[in-house]
Amino acid sequence: MAGDQASRRVLPGGTAAGAGALAPLSDEALLALIPTPEGDQALAELYDRYGRVAYGLAYRVLRDSALAEDAVQDAFLAVWRTAGTYIRERGKPSTWILTLVHRRAVDIVRREQRRRIPAHGETRAEPTPGAAEEATLREKRRAVQAALSQLPADQREAIELAYYGGLTQSELAEQLSVPLGTVKSRMFAGLRRLGDLLREAGLEPESI
Repeated sequence: MAGDQASRRVLPGGTAAGAGALAPLSDEALLALIPTPEGDQALAELYDRYGRVAYGLAYRVLRDSALAEDAVQDAFLAVWRTAGTYIRERGKPSTWILTLVHRRAVDIVRREQRRRIPAHGETRAEPTPGAAEEATLREKRRAVQAALSQLPADQREAIELAYYGGLTQSELAEQLSVPLGTVKSRMFAGLRRLGDLLREAGLEPESI
């Protein structure tokens, strides 16, 4: 399958040959090309733009390089298969792609947790303080994701790229093709609103 071949060529450390010819195109134009014969190159160009950020996001969730690479590969394969479902009004292509990466990383976390569940008949260990702490962290992550979903798309995108993707404000300005001052303004307004939403949910932003 061409899509599977394309996904294997856009793993961290490699891109598809010829992708640079599509470099002048916008992200939306690249998504539109994916169902066409130029789909392989379009997918590779999107990986060139967002692969590093995607890997950083996946690694922050998984804390394992091999699993993070799996999450990125699976997410870009999902981009290939579902490019037609992208809805412009819900956010930029970069936000949509990183959402797919984050969802896949979370799915892998859950898969790995299920693998550690004792088989039928085995004695289950009592929850440890570490397990309880992990459950609390998961609840906090859900609260943060719910709060982020209520932010304007441009503010949410800046915060997600900064905190999940690990980009500096200067890198954000370059990635988003906006002035540095605009990035700072979006971050300030977004973080202020995010803090208000978290407090409404009964959480102190400093504890996240």
